[in-house]
Amino acid sequence: MDSFLPEHVRAGLEAARKKDQRRRSRMRVEADGRSFRILRFQEDGFTLDIEDAPHLRGLVDLYDGPRHLSQCLIVASGEEVGEMRYEFKWSTRAGDRPALDFERPDDAPDGYLPDLR
Repeated sequence: MDSFLPEHVRAGLEAARKKDQRRRSRMRVEADGRSFRILRFQEDGFTLDIEDAPHLRGLVDLYDGPRHLSQCLIVASGEEVGEMRYEFKWSTRAGDRPALDFERPDDAPDGYLPDLR
């Protein structure tokens, strides 16, 4: 059906589709102090708008709104229709507390109450 539409109409439809994807997506990637909105996210990678995205490579941080999800090592894998695809070489979930340097027993108390004598 798109082959029967004039070029300027197809370009307008593509721009509207990208704008809608950007508006719906809360996920973003941060690299080198810059933030980019993720259009599509999969288990093995994500896509960014080709106009906004530089050829990212290396260590980046993934966010869902304000929440830090993971730190990833990425590589650009190719261009798709107006989008740049990036794949994960590895991804590590971001924790909300520091890692323990010892094993915590299952029956350990969650806290201590003060002595109120």
